[in-house]
Amino acid sequence: MKTIDEMLNLALLTPDQHHQISAWIARADTPEDILKMPAPLWKAVERASEVMGIDEDLVRPPSLDADGIAYS
Repeated sequence: MKTIDEMLNLALLTPDQHHQISAWIARADTPEDILKMPAPLWKAVERASEVMGIDEDLVRPPSLDADGIAYS
């Protein structure tokens, strides 16, 4: 839900789209239920995701230095 809220704050979703998407997600019992979201809402999320670069973040290899944090 945080990502959907950020999309609204960046004006990538209208308040009505945000409301409908949030309500759909809240009613969904499983990830499969979320995937049944109506096409216009999916398209809105896809457009917002593209602008935010979410897909690029998901396929980027992890940073091995993690901003200087050493893991042991």
